[in-house]
Amino acid sequence: MGSSGVDRSEMVFFDLETTIPPRLGHAYAILEFGSILVCPKKLTELDSYCTLVRPLDLSLISPASIRSNGITADDVVSSPTFSEIADKVYDILNGRVWVGHNIDMFDCARLKEAYEQINRPPPVPKRTIDTLTLLTQTFGRRAGNMKMASLAAYFGLGKQSHRSLADIRMNLEVVKLCATVLFLESSQQDTENNQASPNASTITSSNRNSSLEGAGLNISPLSSTVNHTLPPNLPSPSVNKKESDTLQSNEAMVGGLSSTIASNALSSHTEFIDPDSVSLASITVTVAPFSKGPNRIQILHRGIPMQIRCDGMKIQSGLTTQFVDHVGNPSPSFVVDANCSKLGNILDACDNIAKSFVDSDGNSEWGPVVSRKPDSNNSPTIRLHLLTAVEDASKWITEVYYKNSSSILSTQQLVSSQYAEVAEVDSLFRPGALVDAYFSVDPYSFQQNAGIRLVAKKLIIHST
Repeated sequence: MGSSGVDRSEMVFFDLETTIPPRLGHAYAILEFGSILVCPKKLTELDSYCTLVRPLDLSLISPASIRSNGITADDVVSSPTFSEIADKVYDILNGRVWVGHNIDMFDCARLKEAYEQINRPPPVPKRTIDTLTLLTQTFGRRAGNMKMASLAAYFGLGKQSHRSLADIRMNLEVVKLCATVLFLESSQQDTENNQASPNASTITSSNRNSSLEGAGLNISPLSSTVNHTLPPNLPSPSVNKKESDTLQSNEAMVGGLSSTIASNALSSHTEFIDPDSVSLASITVTVAPFSKGPNRIQILHRGIPMQIRCDGMKIQSGLTTQFVDHVGNPSPSFVVDANCSKLGNILDACDNIAKSFVDSDGNSEWGPVVSRKPDSNNSPTIRLHLLTAVEDASKWITEVYYKNSSSILSTQQLVSSQYAEVAEVDSLFRPGALVDAYFSVDPYSFQQNAGIRLVAKKLIIHST
């Protein structure tokens, strides 16, 4: 593994074990790197590489770090530093599809930091597949918080070791098992639908299409992507015919599932688009099979999960935890002006497509994503929610940057549970301050309330 050959078709599952910083703003140190090359057509392991890594400062290996992964200073004292394995790691990762559990929010960032510390360019993936996101979207929360330990317990795979190579192989096994379950469920549902009487109350493809078309939705045959017919008061720019890259190398992961949610979930979730680049006619909804309520739908733009970048939004009110997420955990959020008319049109279109689907399929009360007050002097507003860790809602993992008129001054990630109290960071979100926001557009349903939640993945707050 790791040769300099040109074949980059294999997927690479990888995992890092790191130190645990004592407080916010302190750096992580990589203690172990592990990876396996996987054949994308058979999901078989082709080769593996794993090594402990000695941090330059051994004192970073705190008791908390040892409790997390069991790696002590004595274990790594004779191991290579990251700079000594950087070429090997680069050769393994660069240009391949990266797969791992929670890699989008953790491992990829730690790798980038490690290469920056040695003044080397980091490897670049062909795309990333975060199995935490993929399995949560396609398999639902059958295993609770969807941590690897919970998934292992769900499938009876034993205890998670929190060591790189063992965790990677456990992750691969979990992906195979989830795909198998979904494939069998899909086959069973197809059989039941084929056997159903035409007069039965079961919703077949024909009467389901009829009922949804009455709600303003057009459904293409043999696809779970629902195209919304926009109301006449919203502009409809011409559709961009450019198709997103196909994920042929990843299709084996989902077996024979016909639903487009599987392939869309495999897409990279790192693309954010400017409101001026959004075509309202290209906004669609994808339906995840075997789940209920608005959580089963995902809003797409040209086949990619809708994520928007909007600069210079004025903060109206600071952080609060009075709202909850889709599983009832407190969801830190703040309110900004939505002065950009194009953004308002985009979010209204997303509201219409998602709400029409819910109205045809449920009884939750829908709350509009854009708040407009009767007083014309008040600008429309939207609420941005901070992203919290799936495994621990007290950990905030939205990236927050601070910037003056000429440059970014510093970077902080809200990852420590010490920030669970809003008062400790409320001063960062002062009313009147400007913020560049990178956010996703996520339908939700909780206790008969439904709507769209705007989840901030990255924020750049302008200093004043």
